[in-house]
Amino acid sequence: MDAAIHPTAVVEAGARLGKGVRIGAFCHIGDDVVVGDGCEFGPHCSVAGPTTIGNDNRFIGHCAIGGEPQDKKFAGERVELVIGDRNTFREFVTVNRGTGTGGGVTRVGNDNWLLAYTHVAHDCTVGDHCVFSNNATLAGHVSVGDHVILSGFAGVHQFCRIGAHAFIGMGAFVNGDVPPFVMVAQDGYGRPRGINSEGLKRRGFDSERIGAIKRAYRALYVAGGSLEDARAKLLDMAGESEDVRALLDFIDSGERPLLR
Repeated sequence: MDAAIHPTAVVEAGARLGKGVRIGAFCHIGDDVVVGDGCEFGPHCSVAGPTTIGNDNRFIGHCAIGGEPQDKKFAGERVELVIGDRNTFREFVTVNRGTGTGGGVTRVGNDNWLLAYTHVAHDCTVGDHCVFSNNATLAGHVSVGDHVILSGFAGVHQFCRIGAHAFIGMGAFVNGDVPPFVMVAQDGYGRPRGINSEGLKRRGFDSERIGAIKRAYRALYVAGGSLEDARAKLLDMAGESEDVRALLDFIDSGERPLLR
């Protein structure tokens, strides 16, 4: 099936549209934009290139996708945005392309929900199955793992990492790396407040896996020792738990201070 384009929409000659694409009223699809099969654009959406969009994505309305990075160092170099499949972008979502000094690419994975007024800045990487609630914001160069939830008005500082299955509470401002599985609550800057146990249960983690993660959390955040003391305890636990090994690998690969 050919693309269905509203008469008021503008699709530049250099854009490539897949099968069954629907483009609503007053949209603008720019040059060097590739849109996969089955995508839908509600009214007043804009997509600037270079941007590549996978299959079956929905842009509900007033989304600004693939805009120039909000970075004063950007000098017009070729940078891009790559979006996977089956994502939903609600009203007024903004996702910017990368920067020449930051890797050049912003990436959004598959099966994510980005709710109204959320923002993904330049050079960010978002995994799969994430939910960003209204007004959640990523600064530049942020890495977000799979199955992460950002609650409303949460904000993440540039260059931070959010590990897989983490939960960031409403209004929490994150200025350090958040390990996998951890739940962060608002207290000025966000601080760890236990593991995301309810989310892990919903994703099929059994009691043994959750128990091992809880013990690792206590060693890291409750025992009261230094980070090196906690790391030694995690190293002992890692032999019996793949999840603890993932937590330890996350800590060891960080460039910013660990959120503690």
